[in-house]
Amino acid sequence: MNARAFDAQAGNNCFNSNRLRDWKRNRKLANGTEKVPVCGIVNIRNLPCNRNENGRVASPNGGWSFHWLHWSCMRFDLITIFPEFFAGPLEHGILRRARETGLVEINVQDLREFTKDRHRTVDDRPFGGGEGMVLKPEPLFEAVEALLGHGVGDASQAGVADPKTGIVLMSAAGKLFRQETARRYSQLERIIFICGRYEGVDERVAEHLATEEISVGDFVLSGGELPAMMVVDGVTRLLPGALGNEASSQNESFSVVERQSTAPGGRAGQAPPLQRETVNALGRREYEPAAVNHGLLDFPHYTRPAQYRGWSVPEALIGGNHAEVANWRRAAALEKTRRNRPDMV
Repeated sequence: MNARAFDAQAGNNCFNSNRLRDWKRNRKLANGTEKVPVCGIVNIRNLPCNRNENGRVASPNGGWSFHWLHWSCMRFDLITIFPEFFAGPLEHGILRRARETGLVEINVQDLREFTKDRHRTVDDRPFGGGEGMVLKPEPLFEAVEALLGHGVGDASQAGVADPKTGIVLMSAAGKLFRQETARRYSQLERIIFICGRYEGVDERVAEHLATEEISVGDFVLSGGELPAMMVVDGVTRLLPGALGNEASSQNESFSVVERQSTAPGGRAGQAPPLQRETVNALGRREYEPAAVNHGLLDFPHYTRPAQYRGWSVPEALIGGNHAEVANWRRAAALEKTRRNRPDMV
């Protein structure tokens, strides 16, 4: 198989020096349909398609080799309507080294490729009225299924989930991302990130597609791209070989360190807690801030179609009764807050 055929079979996600050079010169792809994908769209395991005129394989750092070692690496997929966003963050520091050494594989997927209309529409107005637009379920479901290579099911028959693959919806209404979450994610083989935008994402994505809904803090951003990059960075640095010194990830904030139990006012050298100390369900000590936010998470959003794969929009949002809409949204916000952020209620 020649380099061009290998590139095509890899879905145009592998790194190619000629295409990168054209991108820097702001040229078009060979087929003339679109500009070259951003540097972040890189498939490390397909790097052997980057050859010189003599057919020798180029290594990621620009040197030449005749053999490329293949090993299992962690894969991140980032679904977004702004693929150019990731061009910079992926080209620096630990993430760049992890990609170059084949420790991680990062693929950026343009959500608009899974639209059906000529305007490449990915959003619609929310049922029940309100501000902003909501990301539609169809392109998100189809994008994830294309990346997985199989369907995820519908209301009549749920698909079989891979326990080593996470599908994470980045949302301000999600569970709080902590260092413990990063450690859990580092044990997976693959994570697909859905980067929300606008007012939110159709709730059927959170309920029936994503395996988890994650927030990076008690604040609202314009989209899920930056939070997704934060999670990718936090998980990558926990992978063996990502850091020059493995002890670096063991002796830093939020690291799990076994300590001998001590009486109050313990031995010298053990810093006293600066915040209120609690014990979580796993028996681990946690420090919580004294001030607690007693607000609620945002209520779930739904947009067209009203029926999708057997999942219906709640009747209260369709009837046009504003009082019923307000009551449903209040109750749904409370239920979601109790489920994802019980510390807030």
